[in-house]
Amino acid sequence: MAPAAGALHAGGRHLLPLRRVPGAAAQPWSHVRSHLISSSKPRPPPPPPPPVSVPVPVLPSSSSSSAAFAQHAGRRGGAVGSGVVAWYLGSIEARPVLTKSVTAAAIFTVADLSSQMITLGSEDSLDLVRTMRMASYGLLISGPSLHLWFNFISKLLPKQDVVNTFKKMFLGQAVYGPIINSVFFSYNAGLQGETMPEIIARLKRDLIPTIKSGLIYWPLCDFITFKFIPVHLQPLVSNSFSFLWTIYITYMASLKKADVNVATSS
Repeated sequence: MAPAAGALHAGGRHLLPLRRVPGAAAQPWSHVRSHLISSSKPRPPPPPPPPVSVPVPVLPSSSSSSAAFAQHAGRRGGAVGSGVVAWYLGSIEARPVLTKSVTAAAIFTVADLSSQMITLGSEDSLDLVRTMRMASYGLLISGPSLHLWFNFISKLLPKQDVVNTFKKMFLGQAVYGPIINSVFFSYNAGLQGETMPEIIARLKRDLIPTIKSGLIYWPLCDFITFKFIPVHLQPLVSNSFSFLWTIYITYMASLKKADVNVATSS
């Protein structure tokens, strides 16, 4: 039996039936060739996967810096240290003046006791009344004044760049330092029963040497405080730096009365 028209055969077997297309008699294999060519074209690559969105960390604001500091301390210092730091920073935000005042009182207490143990002889005993005077100064004057000063200076010069940091350092040494040292010597002398002429004589004798010593000690401390520390923690850091300084000024305040006649003649 003869094969059907348009069939492709080999060895008497029908391999591929071909359907004739009208008008394509001159090229009977055109549709097969086009099919082979189209099947041999490379497939387009799959579309790339959508980009994975990475969350951007949000820097803590000044209001949340205490919580971030507490979390960091908790990772490094354990649960107990984290609880103490979190409690203290929470107290600073809830009761800033009281917390800073109590902190200053504690620092002045320890510093005065250290100063006495350094300078006292083997047969002398601690002067606890003197220590109470220093603690009261830290509680009533040093703590509140540092709180007011650092808040004032941060509003006056809010930036923490190098230029503004040096401006804050200059104002601290030129304005705050002489005033607070004068108040310190006057307060301590008054509690010891010194008269006004004796207080003035003490200021003439002790104030200038104290200011000169402060120019050596405080600039680096102030640079670190103003440049790197948040405003609400600056009194704490300043009080920490003042530990060694307080040992010095409590020693200066414990000196004997100045001679009024010598101060008047000079």
